[in-house]
Amino acid sequence: MPGNSQRKGAMRKGASRKGPLVGTGGQKRKSLQGKGPTPKAEDREKHIAAKRKRGAERREAALTKGGRTPTSDGRSGGRPGGRAPGRPVRRTGKASSEVVAGRNSVVEALRAEIPVTAMYVASRIDSDDRVKESLKIATSRGLNILETPRGELDRLTDGAIHQGLALQVPPYEYAHPSDLLAAADDAGQPALIVALDAVTDPRNLGAVVRSAAAFGGHGVIVPERRAAGMTAGAWKTSAGAAARLPVARATNLTRALESLQQAGCFVVGLDMEGDLELPDLTMAHDPLVIVVGSEGKGLSRLVREQCDMIVSIPMHAATESLNAGVAAGVALYEVARRRAHGS
Repeated sequence: MPGNSQRKGAMRKGASRKGPLVGTGGQKRKSLQGKGPTPKAEDREKHIAAKRKRGAERREAALTKGGRTPTSDGRSGGRPGGRAPGRPVRRTGKASSEVVAGRNSVVEALRAEIPVTAMYVASRIDSDDRVKESLKIATSRGLNILETPRGELDRLTDGAIHQGLALQVPPYEYAHPSDLLAAADDAGQPALIVALDAVTDPRNLGAVVRSAAAFGGHGVIVPERRAAGMTAGAWKTSAGAAARLPVARATNLTRALESLQQAGCFVVGLDMEGDLELPDLTMAHDPLVIVVGSEGKGLSRLVREQCDMIVSIPMHAATESLNAGVAAGVALYEVARRRAHGS
């Protein structure tokens, strides 16, 4: 009842008071010392960040062993999507390598002698003529052929429709614009160079490279930004000519043209509203740089102002236009014809 101090548990005994009755004498001083900074999440064994790090390291090791450079964030690919077969998958890592996916694209790339780091073949692939020809060409060239599980192949191709075949294409090694002049000097010929002003279609670039190689050109110059580079698509369109003809990359195309002019080259821009028509060009025997504009806008203002002359290609219908690849081919043919006949 109330006030009954004898009830069990009603009062705390003297010895059960909270805290020590006397000083600890430093016995628990160690518990007050700091344990250092908190480890990073990726360094904690059971943390999800640590598991992701270990998985990324395993994937990187596997890809390096298979001859492929991983992306800068350690991932081997993206989520499956709806990419069309054969569309090159751009990698965002330092190496800028590509993956060509799809049976038709793979066999065409191998026929065009595109440089290949490795060929990936899905496990238990259903063989057909394209697969057989791809394996035959890859074997004859001594390429690294890797049998790959389909799940891994999906990741390597970034979800493209690979049909069990894929190629890894290494980064293209661009030349310097001055190297093209050196190539002309080595051949004992007046330089014939094509410069592309913001041409964004890799197929046009490949076609220009092919035409330049066919008509005695010494190289092609492309801007570093806002322009097509030597991707797998450009390699295919060049039909192997990119292995014989150097492609240079210029940080600033206008300055590159100015340097070529100082080296003795005559710079001619192609445009529908030219100062003179191509058959009337009289300096075909001089060191020449032919500048081709973009597919839609033509020559940019600064590049146009840098040209020594603007030349047009005569056509029957004034409303018609030629794409960059065809226009460059026509101009190169005319220059080659004049040089061959001394006219």
